[in-house]
Amino acid sequence: MDHMEKARALRADTQVHYNCAQSVLIPFAREMGLSEEQAKNLGAHFGSGMRHGSTCGAVTGALMVLGMLGYGEEQSAALLKQVRQGHGALDCATLLRTSHEQGIPRKAHCDGLVFEMVQALDELESGK
Repeated sequence: MDHMEKARALRADTQVHYNCAQSVLIPFAREMGLSEEQAKNLGAHFGSGMRHGSTCGAVTGALMVLGMLGYGEEQSAALLKQVRQGHGALDCATLLRTSHEQGIPRKAHCDGLVFEMVQALDELESGK
């Protein structure tokens, strides 16, 4: 199962709620030297914008993956710029409000950001 397939499976699991950070971290657990359980625990409190509407959990998870894989400031800045340009914000509260105003359901919005971050990480890894 590749990273995107794993992220899609996590987001589709109705038995366990994987937050956005966990849904980005877990697919890359092996490459980061973590078990899936460790990745799940690491991201436990980063969903919903660190549980208070701050930086999007999918973004936070992607930044953690970048750090664990040894990427530097250039790659993290590029990722943040990509999200800002594509969505107009980095914070969960604004992202959710904007998607709501556009009529996009919360789950579809959050799934989309998770998949976007996984894809961005995959593209970065394939360009090594």
